[in-house]
Amino acid sequence: MNDAALPPAAAETTAPAANLAMAQRFRGFLPVVIDVETGGFDCNRNALLEIAAVPIEMDENGLLYPGPTASAHVIPADGLEIDPKSLEVTGIILDHPFRLAKSEKDALDHIFAPVRAAVKKYGCQRAILVGHNAHFDLGFVNAAVNRTGHKRNPFHPFSVFDTVTLAGVAYGQTVLARAANAAGLGWDADEAHSAVYDTEQTAKLFCTIANAWPRP
Repeated sequence: MNDAALPPAAAETTAPAANLAMAQRFRGFLPVVIDVETGGFDCNRNALLEIAAVPIEMDENGLLYPGPTASAHVIPADGLEIDPKSLEVTGIILDHPFRLAKSEKDALDHIFAPVRAAVKKYGCQRAILVGHNAHFDLGFVNAAVNRTGHKRNPFHPFSVFDTVTLAGVAYGQTVLARAANAAGLGWDADEAHSAVYDTEQTAKLFCTIANAWPRP
């Protein structure tokens, strides 16, 4: 595993200098990795079923690392469709007794609260979604925000950082599993297609690429 993607042992807290550096690193944006699992490909027709978020942090040396993960299973919103083929891919069992799903509004509240806290911690203006095929994830986030009338969405409404592009430039790979392997992160196919695993691997990939890039 590439240690550049992970927090150093001594970085229990983030120094004020790192806070300022993060605010400047991405022009006032805080990168936050998001992955969603859904009932299909259409954010306006298919249900949001699971969401996870990992804010990106910075240590005192200016290196990025994944912050703590927040995740929620989501109760499908009324009137939305779920393609059985999507459930086969994700392995989601909607009526599993331990799924403990939240309503869309509660799920967004659960995800957005730590994101807003991280934005405030680093003195950033707002979060920017990082994802693998990021506009897919952003589309489902925006659709859920619109359905619930959520007023405190911390994410930029259309700008993203896409690890498909970054990994294509860095490694010549655009598939997440292949990009993760190329970055030395490894890939567990049995864990894939869960929002938490995919988000955490994408966060490590983003940090590995960004930390290898010449810093401004």
